[in-house]
Amino acid sequence: MTSSPSAISVRNLWQVFGPNPEKIVGSDDALLPRAELRAKTGNTAAVRDVSFDVAPGEVFVVMGLSGSGKSTLVRCLTRLIEPTSGSVVMDGEDIMQANDARLRELRRTKFSMVFQNFGLLPHRKVIDNIAFALEINGVKKEQRHARAREVIELVGLQGFDQAFPEQLSGGMQQRVGLARALAVDPEVMFLDEPFSALDPLIRRDMQTEVIRLHKELGKTMIFITHDLDEALKLGDRIAIMRDGAVVQMGTAEELIANPADEYVADFTRDVPKSHVLSVRTIARPLADGEQTSDRSVDAATIIRDATQTVLTSHGAVTVTDKGQAIGVITANDILRLVGAGAHQ
Repeated sequence: MTSSPSAISVRNLWQVFGPNPEKIVGSDDALLPRAELRAKTGNTAAVRDVSFDVAPGEVFVVMGLSGSGKSTLVRCLTRLIEPTSGSVVMDGEDIMQANDARLRELRRTKFSMVFQNFGLLPHRKVIDNIAFALEINGVKKEQRHARAREVIELVGLQGFDQAFPEQLSGGMQQRVGLARALAVDPEVMFLDEPFSALDPLIRRDMQTEVIRLHKELGKTMIFITHDLDEALKLGDRIAIMRDGAVVQMGTAEELIANPADEYVADFTRDVPKSHVLSVRTIARPLADGEQTSDRSVDAATIIRDATQTVLTSHGAVTVTDKGQAIGVITANDILRLVGAGAHQ
């Protein structure tokens, strides 16, 4: 994390469904497996003592299997579901303390949401769907349509401003959803499995679109997904949830290089490590009698991108960090990582 103030700071967030939910928070019963907790108390701990910070401009991905609590978490962050306890501080303000009027204002101006169900108004044209939040905010038609046209161009919907949602493909409808969320120029965007209903090719295109938009606009994003490939592609950092709790949080490299437990290891087992890990993770001291080449690679270089340099070098390649040598790597080090040449 950077030293700059967090865009979002979440502390000890709980969401318990059932009778007297506040009694479950922090209790020994809360540690019980879900089925046992439900049998003993009639409660379900959907989110259990979750804390994290999101830096300004960061894409923070929350992932987990169905029922892990990830979608409940994002709904708690926006108070679509009222958390049982905890705090969510955005721009210095605890969202949990906001009254209804303030919460409506925050939803109109500070943050926006994109869901799997596009939620477009079928009787309104694209331009009016996109401008809807601005209309609610009292922006005059000429101004809101001007802003809608700006984001239409931004998300690649030129020429479709007068179309109705039913005339658009699923991917184009989700572009409208993205444009509508961007129209109010929010500080934070919450995206809850926005592409899971799309076919794989369109989904890949939309992931690329989010990456492009993020590079252009630098918005802080909290992105919910059950798909590890999507998480690795989009996330600056990733939190993996199980049974309502965060079991590990970190960069893709940290999760794959050092999984916290077997659950995380199972998630990441099939990921090609050479496509995610940097050469830092396999750098080692120069062995006795080993010769170095005149080549070097930066420690942050992804192993896949360093392979050509390493394979064509006569001798070990030096790994450097800020100009200082921190170790060496050879072709055999790469082969061991990918599971080949382990006995060479």
